This record gives sequence, C-alpha cells and structure tokens, in this order.
Amino acid sequence: MAHVCSPVAVVTAMDGDRPHGTTVSAFMSLSMDPPMTAVALDRQSEVLGLIEGTRRFAINVLGTAQSSLAVAFARKGRAKFDGVEWAEHLGVPRLPDVSIWIACTVDAVVDGGDHKIVTGSVNEVEHRESNPLTYHRRVFGTHAPTSVL
Repeated sequence: MAHVCSPVAVVTAMDGDRPHGTTVSAFMSLSMDPPMTAVALDRQSEVLGLIEGTRRFAINVLGTAQSSLAVAFARKGRAKFDGVEWAEHLGVPRLPDVSIWIACTVDAVVDGGDHKIVTGSVNEVEHRESNPLTYHRRVFGTHAPTSVL
C-alpha cells in the first residue's frame, strides 16, 4: 500500500479537558447527502477508545507545510500536544492552519481486521486554500496538477 498516494490528517478527540490525536492516512469522504466521513484506526489506538466513549472526533487535514505535525502525532504516548497550539471547538480539538477541519459525531464503528472503521456524521467543516500534505512511498509530498480539466 506504500505505492498508494494518501492525504495526511490528524484525528483528534477529547479526554475530559485533555486533547488526544493520531496521524492517519486512512480516511475519506463517505457521503455527500448526508455529509459523512470514514476513518480507520488501529484497535489499540487510545484515540479510538476516546472516540467510542465520547462519540465525537475531528479530522484535521494537513497542508504541505505541516509535515512536522504529522510526525509529532504519529509517535506513541500522551505528549503529542505538548508545544502544539490548539483550541477546543464543538467538543473536539482543532489544530490551527489546517487545510480542512471536519467535526464529526460517530455514526457507526465497524470491524476492519486489525483496525476499526469509524463513520461520522459531519457537524461542521472549514477549509482554507493550501496545498495538501500527501504520503507516498513512505515520504511526505504534495499534489501537483498535470493538466486542466
């Protein structure tokens, strides 16, 4: 799967007043009507447990200049937010200056091998113009158009 180009995001959730997050590349738009997303999380993920408990999560889609955030949130441990600016909005952590921020309420959690797939109903979306951070062949990059449609 390293040959599949993927967007990079940080999925976030709250544990009381403490934020948690993890870097993912397995997320997608699921439905336009109603607006829904899906994200795959490792069964051992702390964030998955929080999402199952609170029934809320956010997807912070990173821009090309945010690879350091992707690396920071890919590490294990509870110190991922140390030194990271964030704000709580709609009960979920929001990272600043991301390409797209999506706040969701859990619709369903489905088994998917060593992961669980969380589908979410979209509560709010905000986006800003920026080039996306992508992951391909185990390195970060970005999208570059090859032609005009």
